[in-house]
Amino acid sequence: MRRAALLALLFTNCCAFAQSAPTMAIANVSHRTTISLDGTWNSIVDPYETGLGSRIFINRRPATKSELVEYDFDRSPKLRVPGDWNTQRDSLLFYEGPVWYQRNFSYHKREHIRTFLYFGAANYQARVWLNGKKLGEHVGGFTPFDFEITDQIVEGDNSVVVEVDNTRHIDGVPALKTDWWNYGGLTRSVELIEVPESFIQNYLLQPAKDRADEISGWVLLDTSGLRQVTVEIPELQVKQSAQTDASGRASFQFSAHSELWTPENPRLYRVVVSAGNDSVTDEIGFRTIEARGTQILLNGKPIFLRGISMHEEAPFRSGRAFSEEDDRTLLTWAKEVGCNYVRFAHYPYNETMLRLADKMGLLVWEEIPVYWDIQWQNPATLENAKSQLREIISRDQNRAAIAIWSMSNETPISSDRTEFLKMLAAYARQLDSTRLIASALNHWDRNGDVRTLSDPFGEALDVLGINEYMGWYESKVEDADSTRWEFAYEKPVVFSEFGAGAQYNLHGGADTRFTEEYQANLYEHQLAMLQKIPQLAGMSPWVLMDFRSPRRLLPGIQDYFNRKGLISDQGQKKQAFYVLQKFYRERAQGGTIPK
Repeated sequence: MRRAALLALLFTNCCAFAQSAPTMAIANVSHRTTISLDGTWNSIVDPYETGLGSRIFINRRPATKSELVEYDFDRSPKLRVPGDWNTQRDSLLFYEGPVWYQRNFSYHKREHIRTFLYFGAANYQARVWLNGKKLGEHVGGFTPFDFEITDQIVEGDNSVVVEVDNTRHIDGVPALKTDWWNYGGLTRSVELIEVPESFIQNYLLQPAKDRADEISGWVLLDTSGLRQVTVEIPELQVKQSAQTDASGRASFQFSAHSELWTPENPRLYRVVVSAGNDSVTDEIGFRTIEARGTQILLNGKPIFLRGISMHEEAPFRSGRAFSEEDDRTLLTWAKEVGCNYVRFAHYPYNETMLRLADKMGLLVWEEIPVYWDIQWQNPATLENAKSQLREIISRDQNRAAIAIWSMSNETPISSDRTEFLKMLAAYARQLDSTRLIASALNHWDRNGDVRTLSDPFGEALDVLGINEYMGWYESKVEDADSTRWEFAYEKPVVFSEFGAGAQYNLHGGADTRFTEEYQANLYEHQLAMLQKIPQLAGMSPWVLMDFRSPRRLLPGIQDYFNRKGLISDQGQKKQAFYVLQKFYRERAQGGTIPK
């Protein structure tokens, strides 16, 4: 069982990463043999983290009537998994701190089968015990992780205990300040994964850079020594085999004349990867994405990204979105407004959302939570950011929908910050050279009506993202009419955010804040301004749906919700929704909006 060594070697091969890097979660869990541990878990809220000293993880019961044991999972309140704790109990809405989860489950062991305990995500730090023995820890609230439990799991009854702590940390990623709700808990599914003794750990199969008719990639086995690995794409009559090297890695490169994936025709192919007793099936689309000059090219042809920014917020009920119903509702709204692209801000979303984007024909900007200001000089913070980037690329690298890896959002310019982000961008390219690298920037020089973006990090990017809020946080709505944008770099520009708050069904003049009319008027002026920018390659206004934020304090209007959504948290469409929908329909037909 050389899993850690093999994975370290894989990432050394592709990126020369530090040898202390944690192992990667098993890829493509939805197509593996799994046993769900979702459902009702026992829970203990522990604001002083008393449970560590009390050894709650042992889940001990008093041996006699007089023995003192100051906890009892069985008699404690319940929490649903997956789900955040904040919206399951009113008393936990604002809670930040440790919560203990416990669940009993029965298991039947089989020979020649290895078992892993898999977590889709736990926000923010998780410590995990099985039958009283610690399996390990994970940091980062939005990426998957797993632990091998083949030797720890027992025949019959087992007990898993997880301490989840969503406390914000000054050296964390993100750090202390965000503009979204800090939902804590086991927010995504928990599963047991069963695999053969030698199994397929991960794989990457995508068109070679700038070569749509040639597929290249690799397959990694969780074993050493020479093994034969086969990749099949039945519809393309492709069957290719290769030998692994000493680390268990096999490389592939072969011709395949596939029907290319596009938003209009999101073609996916059944791909089968097999080795020995293991076989994994996936649905993969093939396409190329590149930046050339000031254009973004999909399959060699210019594309304008008609997008919207999102949060992974559940429609109608609020809380962290996690179900396919949640995901489909959000992406269907994006399609309805006319999008061919969505920006998943400001952290990685659940895997189902990415797979739905693949099927529904939506290109994706996927982001890690390097948000606002963090500890740029702290090596541990950099390794944290790299870890989250590595984990999400490992999970999503076969999704055709992903066009852009984003390194950050609205970070203040300094030499330390720029060096930090440049290292992240270089690392992302080493992990995946087939996607574009971007960041959402929000600092520019201003000279009268001219705004010039010359952020030094722009030099390291393929796509320049810009967040600007003229008419909301600065300037007037009408100032957009005379504003001219210039850029220090000849690169595609995507206005990754702009917008205004509006409470659904609050009406008034176009100059009255928080009315639908104000928001719609701002969109009209913004869209007219953006049409004049020659380098414009796309946009993703802020934001699809209202979402919870502890920074939004205005009673009767915000009530701890960011109201910049085109749709209310209850699914009601505001006037600006139809303004953007009209613009996108005309843009899709090659037209422009009236100036």
